[in-house]
Amino acid sequence: MNRFLFLSLSFFSFIQSNELSFYDIKEKNDKSVEISFLLERVALVKSYSLDNPSRLVLDVYDSDLKNLIDEPYNFPIKKIRASSEKNISRIVIDLYENVYWEKPYQIQTKEGVILSIITKKSRNLSTNLRNIVIAIDAGHGGKYPGAVGPNNILEKDVTLLIAKELERTLRDTVGYEPIMIRTDDQTIDLNTRYQEARKKGADAFISIHADGFRLESVKGASVFIWSDEASSTIARNLSEKQRKRIQADIKNLKPTDFDEDQARTNYPKMYEKKINQSKVLGTKVLDQLKRDPYTKIHKKNVEYADFRVLKSIDIPSILVESGFITNPEDAARLKGKAGRRMIARSIFLGLHNYFKEIPLPNTIISQNPDTVIYEIQPGDVLSEIAIRFGVSISSITELNKLEQKPIYPGQILKINI
Repeated sequence: MNRFLFLSLSFFSFIQSNELSFYDIKEKNDKSVEISFLLERVALVKSYSLDNPSRLVLDVYDSDLKNLIDEPYNFPIKKIRASSEKNISRIVIDLYENVYWEKPYQIQTKEGVILSIITKKSRNLSTNLRNIVIAIDAGHGGKYPGAVGPNNILEKDVTLLIAKELERTLRDTVGYEPIMIRTDDQTIDLNTRYQEARKKGADAFISIHADGFRLESVKGASVFIWSDEASSTIARNLSEKQRKRIQADIKNLKPTDFDEDQARTNYPKMYEKKINQSKVLGTKVLDQLKRDPYTKIHKKNVEYADFRVLKSIDIPSILVESGFITNPEDAARLKGKAGRRMIARSIFLGLHNYFKEIPLPNTIISQNPDTVIYEIQPGDVLSEIAIRFGVSISSITELNKLEQKPIYPGQILKINI
């Protein structure tokens, strides 16, 4: 093959479009409406809502329409239409009124990749609203135990417990939707971790670790964002550990997966924006870790390392080292529920402060970012709720006029943070 032909074929493979077609629309049992489209492979999708007139918009990058889409429907959906221009397919869902909606998600099937968006009508909405989606990645798992601490404490167990603690807070706080990449002791490759965040439409990606080092004295929490060059000896050591797994994972990229590496080449400005946002997010989380009296800080600034799970083109992504499990003090802190809860709290508050500084339009959180709404769960007590959100019991009592009244599961609390 001559050089010109090789370059031509390579260029064609980079710009090859992902064919998009209308798939289905159906009403679900909860009265929501799910609208679906068919793709050949997972796509980069940007979604947002607009008012006056009310509509939802999905921009599907590097795609082309199989046929023109112009589908009328019933209330609250007026019409579903789509057009393609400059290798981007724009889907517009015209609405009769404002709705609650969910970020589009993608599922691999035998027919191809199904791209779906769910809408649900609700009374008296002044704008279209949705939740903020947070992907939570508990590091390691399955055949990859990670670092091992005193008394055989495994990194994979600690990270999953912290991830579940964070998931609970996000799940029970109105306006957030947590997505767990790993829910039990599963072996999950690096590709799957960031691919799942893309498929689920994550607005932010949090990877949780508790690594080890050859020197037992090394301790403290750190926060990382992605970079080719490591920012310290520890960062370089952690990067090298992951590189041993990266090459095999890259080879295992499926034809239907989204190619983050090529996308970074195609859309450098989008990636630069994501890196800048990741630094803001990492700084917000690190600021909260510094406020935790029980957590020591290993590095006072956000660090940089070549962690593949952080390399999505557009999703703000950070990796939180909750401590060094090879250090006895860190291991004891992370072994206990209280220590893990404080790490989860720092991540949650850092996330929330990030979305206060860089708000996502038309999200529930953006409507009143200084106050969160929490639904009381079985077993909750005010003291633990206060710890979870980093506030005093009296502030919750006064704001909700509880006085000496008992709390109960299902009760809604306002919490100023």
